[in-house]
Amino acid sequence: MGLYFYQTDIGKIGIAEQSGSITNLYFAEDPVPQDSDLCETPILKEAAQQLYAYLSGTIEEFNLPLAPAGTVFMKQVWASLCEIPYSKTASYKEIAVRVGNPKAARAVGLANNRNPIPIFIPCHRVVGANGSLTGYRGGLDLKQRLLIMEQRKAKIKADRDSI
Repeated sequence: MGLYFYQTDIGKIGIAEQSGSITNLYFAEDPVPQDSDLCETPILKEAAQQLYAYLSGTIEEFNLPLAPAGTVFMKQVWASLCEIPYSKTASYKEIAVRVGNPKAARAVGLANNRNPIPIFIPCHRVVGANGSLTGYRGGLDLKQRLLIMEQRKAKIKADRDSI
C-alpha cells in the first residue's frame, strides 16, 4: 500500500492507495498502518489535486477509483453516500431506505462510522433524522465546516447562474 501526506486547509491528510485505487483517507489524529510505503504515486497525486479543488470549491464531485474494504452491506451504504448531492444531506434512515433495508438505520450508522475514505465517500453529508450533526471521525467541527463550505459554494454558484 502506498501512502502520502498532504497539508490542506483542513489539516494534514494522509491518502492511501493499493493497485491504483484509493483505499483510505487519514486525518491527522488517525493511526496509520506502519507497513505502508511512504511514496507519492500518480493516483495519490491526482487524489490530492481533486481534494484541493474540492476544498477550494472548484469541484463538487470526485472522479477517482475507490476501493474501500468492507462488507457487502457497507459497500452498498458507501455507494449510496456517493449519490448524496453536493451541499445536500440525508438521514441514516433515508440511506437505509435507499439500500433496501428501511429498518437498518443503526447499521447504516455503523457503516458510515467505518467509512475508510471520508470526504471522497461523503459520509459528512449524513445527519440525524432531525437534521442534527452526529458523529464524524474527523470531528463534528470538521463535519460542520465541510457542510457549510459546500452550502456556501453551492449558493454562490446558484447566484451566479441566475444572473
